[in-house]
Amino acid sequence: MYKRLISIGLSLILLATACNYPGFVRSPRQISAGDLRATLIAQSVLLTQTADAGFPAQPGAPATAAPAINTPDPGQIATPAGEPFSPAAPATPTPGALPIAYTYTAQAGDTLSAVALRFGIAPEEIVSTQALDPAGFIPEGTLLGIPNTLENVESAAWLLPDSEVVNSPSAVDFDLEAFVQQAGGYLSGYVEYLDGSTYTGAEIVRRVANEASINPRLLLSILEFQSGWVLGEPDSQAARISPIGFDVPGRTGLYQELVMTGSHLGIGYYGWRTGSLLEFRFADKTTARLSPEINPGTAALQVLFARLSNRAAWQEALYGAQNLAALHNAMFGDAWLRAAAMGPLIPQGLQLNGLELPFAPGERWGFTGGPHLSWLSGSARGAIDFSPVTAQAACAVSRAWATAVAPGVVVRAAHNTVVLDLDGDGLEQTGWVIFYFHLAGYEMIAQGSRVDQDARLGHPSCEGGASTGTHVHLARKYNGEWIAVDGPVPFILSGWRVIAGERSYQGELVKDDLVVTANPGGPSSSIIVR
Repeated sequence: MYKRLISIGLSLILLATACNYPGFVRSPRQISAGDLRATLIAQSVLLTQTADAGFPAQPGAPATAAPAINTPDPGQIATPAGEPFSPAAPATPTPGALPIAYTYTAQAGDTLSAVALRFGIAPEEIVSTQALDPAGFIPEGTLLGIPNTLENVESAAWLLPDSEVVNSPSAVDFDLEAFVQQAGGYLSGYVEYLDGSTYTGAEIVRRVANEASINPRLLLSILEFQSGWVLGEPDSQAARISPIGFDVPGRTGLYQELVMTGSHLGIGYYGWRTGSLLEFRFADKTTARLSPEINPGTAALQVLFARLSNRAAWQEALYGAQNLAALHNAMFGDAWLRAAAMGPLIPQGLQLNGLELPFAPGERWGFTGGPHLSWLSGSARGAIDFSPVTAQAACAVSRAWATAVAPGVVVRAAHNTVVLDLDGDGLEQTGWVIFYFHLAGYEMIAQGSRVDQDARLGHPSCEGGASTGTHVHLARKYNGEWIAVDGPVPFILSGWRVIAGERSYQGELVKDDLVVTANPGGPSSSIIVR
């Protein structure tokens, strides 16, 4: 809902979705692999011809539009406050049954198992003219023949690119503080007391963007869309207390509302990415099925706004005449052009090698937590825990040190967190970073430090959140996206490969014929020595 929209006066050209390619009329279970492969070959020719003609080849993705007249530079407000905001509505397919058989074009980061889960079929029912690695990423643009039995799925129209949802390379050149001050809205004068310090509105947005790895542009456009905080003033006391609209007792104020926003965006994003989230629930408790044609960024927005509204309000917010994506593009310029310039978030063949365990050689540590959430709810199951064996009290600050798993630059060191940038460019949004949590404030390394492998970063502790014992929490991000342990990019430390268990915190470290089993109690079977 728009509480107070102050427009940017942008002439918006909204992007239409590309067509799908249904090609069969028989029952899905009667379609042979030969039929599908023959059709895929024909589709390959068709898609190549349409791409050459300037049309997109990605089903469900927006077409590339010409730049809008008077489009502002990203991060700039183009016209004086107070002008009416009236973007055109995006083309929206009517929810309903998908075609009986479907040709799907793989997106960057797709896996065979995730695509199968989204379409509700077994992986072996998917065919392609190319050989598919069952454990790896499917090359972007690969055509997949899929027998499709889904009905009554939600809209397949894409809303924003993935890079506009996660805190990705597209956010590197965005001056958050300058934008907020130039906008001059309620947010520019807002302050909040957190962790013993006073934070400005922009600082709170920055903190949540870093912690949850959500693009700060998106946090701002959602905040403006829901309550008018960025470009104007909230029109009620309720909008001041609960600016996004969660209105959860005990969790009011900007920081808590944005934390919940990040969590729900992540639930949609990573749930869609892995195929583990197939349905979402509206505020009125009705449910809907995610379309398998959308991208993770669209799933994120669909899930968040379902949490905040009933179906009718959800449809209006995401696909109505004055929708969130249109406002986002008006505030920050064309998101799809930024995405096209940076390329896919997850490139084909992505790997991470040469990491060492996060402690010194010869020390005894416990593998106390198998794969679990990287950061709160709404993140990939990509984190593991190690606890030093020092015979100290359960939650004492350890005298042992957590060390750098690789050389790099410390790009963030605050709130019991150290983020190590492995590509050395000093940016958390680009390339590989390693996330350490529960490090004590005492003797923690300073932000900006350039370190070698095995450099001391901080002492494991219980500080920084709920914890029953001293440990260090370790996770990975690439281009701002949390990377799951049980996906195509293995997590290997000193030759030990992390294997996820059926449930969070379960799992193993495997090296040749050696196995170390995660156990929070620290028995001998969980001890590892580097």
